[in-house]
Amino acid sequence: MANIPREQEGLLKRLAGWFPVVSVTGPRQSGKSTLVRQAFPGYEYANLEDPQTRESALEDPVGFIRSRPDRLIVDEAQYAPELFSMIQVASDERDQPGQYVLSGSQNFLMSKHISQSLAGRVGLLKLLPLSYRELHGSASVSTDEFMLRGGYPRLYKAPGLAGEPLLADLFYGNYISTYVERDVAGYLDVRNLTGFRKFLRLCALRAGSLMNYSLLARDADVDARTAKAWLSILSGSYLTFALEPYFANAGKRLVKTPKLYFYDTGLLCHLLGIASLEELLLSPQLGAVFENLVVAETMKRRLAQGKEPQLYFYRDEDKVEVDLLDYTAAASPELVEIKSGQTYRGSWARSLGKVGDALGVSDERRFVVSRVERSFLAKGAGVRTVQNWLLRE
Repeated sequence: MANIPREQEGLLKRLAGWFPVVSVTGPRQSGKSTLVRQAFPGYEYANLEDPQTRESALEDPVGFIRSRPDRLIVDEAQYAPELFSMIQVASDERDQPGQYVLSGSQNFLMSKHISQSLAGRVGLLKLLPLSYRELHGSASVSTDEFMLRGGYPRLYKAPGLAGEPLLADLFYGNYISTYVERDVAGYLDVRNLTGFRKFLRLCALRAGSLMNYSLLARDADVDARTAKAWLSILSGSYLTFALEPYFANAGKRLVKTPKLYFYDTGLLCHLLGIASLEELLLSPQLGAVFENLVVAETMKRRLAQGKEPQLYFYRDEDKVEVDLLDYTAAASPELVEIKSGQTYRGSWARSLGKVGDALGVSDERRFVVSRVERSFLAKGAGVRTVQNWLLRE
């Protein structure tokens, strides 16, 4: 299969037309290298995952930049931190847009180096795994299949891999091993690597739940400080993210603890030990995985629009809850209740009415997203099939 077109390619090119440096971050294997090389075919390419190239950048960062053309892609740039200062010098000298494209899979390092050396000079783009909308135009995959397999491009490109649950399971097993060995080992001692793997699986069991650091630390047999540090590593390498609670309503006592989600439900299913569609649909974790799917895909949609997602959930002292509040377009916020069931129940929209009225969200911006067979208008909400929701503009 040919490369699947990415919706953010146009945005990436626009950023390169405005800024001297563009940074593309995202999880390993999300398609960053493919995207930047496809978007900028005339640029020279240097991949710091290559040991010799990395050694050259580390030993002589000045020579590394000076000996190369002024249109350069540096892949996994976080491995040579001194390059960032030299890129600042070189880009300032020429004062032209689109000189350097940097990519990296460790956001905690990329952000640090960019803030130290390239603040104000760099356009930022976050590339997550394929969205269902991107994949839909190139492959025939149902939303349930996508929920199980996830959006990592290699799953849809490698010969024989697509449609083979065992091989997809093998992909994720190797993905986690590579992630732990390359991205995490430098932050943990050898004794903690096994504990970190256990911690990652415990996070999967809590996807869609409030972050309880004490409980998570107890189950992982670490202290709460370590649990917070490990969650920061997971977030910084784009495996998990926090969905913050909405608490602008001063008249209510609202939950202020964020929820934990994974950027990709294929990885989540692997960590949960779910290897087939039948297992997923019968799993007690189906509701959490489905909710994770809708939240993560909403984030991808907003990023594809070139917007910083402003996503929240709502829960108050009376346990009135709405799964997703999308305030990215502040003038027309959306309330979304997410249900994995296939039979619509009027009770699903009950909280939408209470919260929508309290927050002043119009009736037509209140939705229930579920696995129903067709979209329709119900009392208090627009009911949307998950496919309809994921494919919208």
